[in-house]
Amino acid sequence: MATDIELRKIEKAYGDVKVIHGIDLTIEPGDFTVFVGPSGCGKSTLLRMIAGLEPITGGDLLIDGQRMNEIPASKRGIAMVFQSYALYPHMDVYQNLAFGLETAKMPKAEIAQRVARAAEILKIEPLLKRKPKQLSGGQRQRVAIGRAIVREPRIFLFDEPLSNLDAELRVQMRVEIAKLHNDLGNTMIYVTHDQVEAMTMADKIVVLRSGVIEQAGAPLELYNNPRNLFVAGFIGSPKMNFLTASADGAGLKIAGNSVTLPRNVAGATTLGVRPEHITLTEGSGIKLADVRVDLVENLGGQTVVYATTADNQTINIVLEGQRPVELGSTVSVHIDPARLHLFNADGNAI
Repeated sequence: MATDIELRKIEKAYGDVKVIHGIDLTIEPGDFTVFVGPSGCGKSTLLRMIAGLEPITGGDLLIDGQRMNEIPASKRGIAMVFQSYALYPHMDVYQNLAFGLETAKMPKAEIAQRVARAAEILKIEPLLKRKPKQLSGGQRQRVAIGRAIVREPRIFLFDEPLSNLDAELRVQMRVEIAKLHNDLGNTMIYVTHDQVEAMTMADKIVVLRSGVIEQAGAPLELYNNPRNLFVAGFIGSPKMNFLTASADGAGLKIAGNSVTLPRNVAGATTLGVRPEHITLTEGSGIKLADVRVDLVENLGGQTVVYATTADNQTINIVLEGQRPVELGSTVSVHIDPARLHLFNADGNAI
């Protein structure tokens, strides 16, 4: 049964050093919530406090309306999957999956039933008699997830579970975890520094920086309407271009070019534009600037252009398809004004 989680003014301090600063957050039952942010932002610490592995310094953690601050980790109905697989090397896959249930004195018949169900969900039935050393990285991660599934928890927590896998396996496991959520319907919280994982898996993304929430919402909400420069630069791959802007009458001056926008530009000091929203086609929106092409990457399905404006600001452009862009040439970049983002001197969106 899906479970709701509520964080009320949650704080964490190590001595005099505060690392989590009064976080308020509600996670709806059945949601797949992803915590993202740079290293040291507090996302894993927050996850460990929810799990009961770190004591809460201040505030309240509620699960299904019950205050959990002093409830031991084993009584919270939570299962956690860590970055390291932490499998017992001397046990086969079946034994690794069953060990926690055996320790809890569960009847053997129920253990066998739960292990069989987890193995079916994760498609690891042929691996049950193998030792961890006989498994690939992706197979080991499935076993680690299976160990959480057999406990039939109310909540699943994932702490950067794919960071040890290569790029191809990361994509495959990302899909499998998303399918797992759809099949089980449990509330899940997933920690990652990879915003692509966040965008593709989450119902809600929580962007953290220095122990505070910068913005929380649906992936496309954060992509389309970032609250500030930090969120705008963190969400989206490749990252958003930022160009220095200054008031020029009713418009903006950008890279020596005057741009008139159909919106209020008062106070704007930075213009943001995503690489995939830029075009080199005349008449497609407004002209931002002329740029010099420094590098062209032909990826087959896309052409990526790295360029420099007349005032030495860098700008990256992602064009669909295979485009003949000449290295060293000067091209004009154009953009639909509805897709521009403006920020003030404090870094907040206008």
